[in-house]
Amino acid sequence: MESSPLKSTLRIALVGDYNPDVLAHQAIPLAIDDAAAVLEVNADYDWLATPDIASTEDLVGYDAIWVVPASPYKNEEGAFHAIRYARENSVPLLGTCGGFQHAIIEYARNVMGWDDAAHGETHSEGRLVIAPLTCALVEKSDTIELRPNTLIAKAYGRLEIEEGYHCNYGIAPLFAGALEQQPLKVTGWDSEGEIRAVELVTHPFFVATLFQHERAALAGRPAPLVQAFLRAAQR
Repeated sequence: MESSPLKSTLRIALVGDYNPDVLAHQAIPLAIDDAAAVLEVNADYDWLATPDIASTEDLVGYDAIWVVPASPYKNEEGAFHAIRYARENSVPLLGTCGGFQHAIIEYARNVMGWDDAAHGETHSEGRLVIAPLTCALVEKSDTIELRPNTLIAKAYGRLEIEEGYHCNYGIAPLFAGALEQQPLKVTGWDSEGEIRAVELVTHPFFVATLFQHERAALAGRPAPLVQAFLRAAQR
């Protein structure tokens, strides 16, 4: 059977509360435009504010979903709707920083049954699967080791990368251990062994990173993971 032709025009949902002062928000359109030029596709993107996402119906029609940095979101349920829709419908999903954190919480709640999974930045009760980092990563860069033969490693073409962060929260130790038997696999670690990237191996493209790789575009450099994201959206 012949495979379907690749899409030449893509619709990308950027889920988050746009703020022109956030560096990642400045970088994301540049990263998408650069990746689209490399792949020779048209990529149209819509910023979807989290209060405007009332249900998964608001995500229908998009070829890919990127849950962007700058949390806490105005409406975290909007972000959870987007992540769940992408996960359950095999829609390519990219999560960075806050998107990474909320992808972890959504998975904990709706796949692992941790109904009280929560974010330590906005909640004081429940199982805080996202907790303060031992060392804050605000405007810092670090080396990340990638798991071989993963989507992220294939995107970069190497097993060690250096990327920048702007965050104070990451995966709590209690949840890191629980992930070991899950199809949501850890695919990137820092030099201390702390989790910095995950991907869902049962999904065509479900990748989330604590680091903000899209910022490469601000320096005129390609963002390999954004290229991989758009390539997945073409199929």
